[in-house]
Amino acid sequence: MSDLPGDAADRPPTDERADADPTREESLARLLGGGRAAVEGSVPPVGFLVGWLASDGDLTASVVWSLAASAVVLVLSVVQRRAPRAVLIGMLATAVAAMIAQQTGEARNFFLVQLLSNAASALAWSVSIAVRWPFLGLIVGGLIGTRTRWRRDPGLLRAYSRASWVWVAQYVVRVAVFSVLWWLDEATWLAIMRVALTYPLIIACVAISGWVLFASIPRGHPGIRAPQVPLG
Repeated sequence: MSDLPGDAADRPPTDERADADPTREESLARLLGGGRAAVEGSVPPVGFLVGWLASDGDLTASVVWSLAASAVVLVLSVVQRRAPRAVLIGMLATAVAAMIAQQTGEARNFFLVQLLSNAASALAWSVSIAVRWPFLGLIVGGLIGTRTRWRRDPGLLRAYSRASWVWVAQYVVRVAVFSVLWWLDEATWLAIMRVALTYPLIIACVAISGWVLFASIPRGHPGIRAPQVPLG
């Protein structure tokens, strides 16, 4: 129902189109699969933290807990017939991180993979914006079927670029926090902050970048599903 007085049938069609704002009808969280990915990404760090606290800082036990938690998510993905690629990558990263920590004899080095991967992600996303191929546009374009047509739409290119900076900030926050704790050799706090900066930070990043994305699209633009590509 409309919140404006009068019969909708009495309004000219042009007014109805003018009132509609397609750029506000999308949800980035919905496009990216809701909160499921964020929740699943949080399971292995939570498993590691539980194992770490329960075993009084035993690295092997913590890794086992993390891999066990990942295995549960993997089984659920298979049962629900979803591609378990992200889970498998997470399990591989956990195994590699454990090997590094075991070889160096320092528990804090378990988090080096996480620290370096976030630093690499921050750099990669920054470069993608600089070369006018913002990753968020590539991701969303692939999901909604517009592919890379948005690059020829100045309004969408600008919107995706601005929103992608939010993702850069997400990685930078993690790098800053992990670097300080790694330098101080605070393995317990590294485990805690790894959990704290997974699900909550991802949810905040998606929400803020979604707001930035749609707020940056010019009013009256038909939205992300309809790039305004010039002819010729």
